[in-house]
Amino acid sequence: MSQPPPAPVIETERTFLRAHRLDDFDDYAALWADPVVTRFIGGRPRSREESWIRILRYAGMWQFIGYGMWVVEDKATGRLIGEAGFHELRRDVVPVFEGSPEAGWAFVPDMHGKGIATEVVRAFHDWANDRPGFERTVCIIDPAHAVSLAVAAKLGYREKAIAIYHDEPVILLERC
Repeated sequence: MSQPPPAPVIETERTFLRAHRLDDFDDYAALWADPVVTRFIGGRPRSREESWIRILRYAGMWQFIGYGMWVVEDKATGRLIGEAGFHELRRDVVPVFEGSPEAGWAFVPDMHGKGIATEVVRAFHDWANDRPGFERTVCIIDPAHAVSLAVAAKLGYREKAIAIYHDEPVILLERC
């Protein structure tokens, strides 16, 4: 059985999307420990242990399913400014969307409001557009997260349902 290729590098005007590296860990843990970042993504900062598990999970996704999340690196500074891409988390959510790549993105607070999310999300969707298995993608977004809902709408996502995830409502969006 052949191994899927590692995460490709995607270049946008202001960023590089690239594979996670071990030397990203401190910055990565800081991203997910920030309450501004996690306010609409689970509602609580993540511990270093939880961040460690996340970074390993994404490396494994590229190995096992041929897609995953990328680190978003600022071209000008080389700084880790976020994480974005597709994942398959086999979430315990109703309605079920297992088997559809799920888009996700998160950025450090000083990058908010600069159009980086739209630029990055567009780039990884362009990467996926003609690949088998990406005919339908989904994302779940906290109903109060107007900015992410706007980014999703710009990329063609439309509301499919109100889902319940960890006892909280989320909007399930799909792009076909």
